[in-house]
Amino acid sequence: MTQLGFLQQNAFFIVKSYASTGLSESKHQQQQQEKHSFTVSYLINSCGLSSKCAILASQKVQLGNPDRPDSVLSLLKGHGFTNTQIAKLVRTHPMLLLSDPGKTLLPKIEFFLSKVGVSSSDLSRILTSSPFLLVRSLDNHLIPCYNFLKSVLVVDEKVLTTLKRSQLSFLFDVTNNMVPNIALLREFGVPESAISFLVTNFPGTAFIKHAKFVKAVQEVKEMGFDPLKLVFVLAIQVILKMKKPIWESKLELYKRWGWSKDVALLAFRRYPNCVLLSEEKITKTMDFLVHKMGCPSAEIAKNPSVLGLSLEKRIITRF
Repeated sequence: MTQLGFLQQNAFFIVKSYASTGLSESKHQQQQQEKHSFTVSYLINSCGLSSKCAILASQKVQLGNPDRPDSVLSLLKGHGFTNTQIAKLVRTHPMLLLSDPGKTLLPKIEFFLSKVGVSSSDLSRILTSSPFLLVRSLDNHLIPCYNFLKSVLVVDEKVLTTLKRSQLSFLFDVTNNMVPNIALLREFGVPESAISFLVTNFPGTAFIKHAKFVKAVQEVKEMGFDPLKLVFVLAIQVILKMKKPIWESKLELYKRWGWSKDVALLAFRRYPNCVLLSEEKITKTMDFLVHKMGCPSAEIAKNPSVLGLSLEKRIITRF
């Protein structure tokens, strides 16, 4: 009987504990639901997100109270961010609402504003396009990256232009990619003016993984491009954009217009972008030049940049 009583008491304890645990889990679930409901409501009413976007964003961030997110929004508005820009920032990176405004966000904003030529409107536009700039470490990433870009581009205005054109590139690994990429170009004798042109106009190319960059530079060199000419870096960025099947299809298309592979490569060396044009654009322009204007296709290969001109606004009008 004593053993049975002990078992009964133990069983009662287990039942009681289970009931207590069940209540605790139920309370936790209720708290989570309340938190989720508050988060969705805040994202809609304070951040300007649509209901659909707010629900999606709430899967990435949970707000317990409005204190921290309110201070983040106040900081952004105080530095010229519009409601539309704030909505886009939050939609892209909801966790931004939990950042420390004073310690994490303000120093980065002040850093960019301290640079020559960066206005509040410029900064808000740049950061809206790439909110992850506000996430990366100021001391370990943003400052070293900015300083290296300035060492290549010399002036802050060009660094700003680079940021405006490709904000995401600013997030990439500078030490392991961009630094050795630029060093490789210098080894080949590429002029600083051409390097500056590449970084400013095609920052994604300059920041690409070093192994890919090395391969592209070697291909361009083997094709006969002169490293001393600007077209050398233009060819690099084209090669990095092109996948082999697309390259082959463009060669085949030009072949149908009477170009041999050697002639097509000659055209590529003179105007690398000729292989980036769409098949429709190439076909329409070649058809007009050859059949309407009576221009031999071999002559077009000697002046391939004409293929990049607007058919309707430039070629037909002048014809």
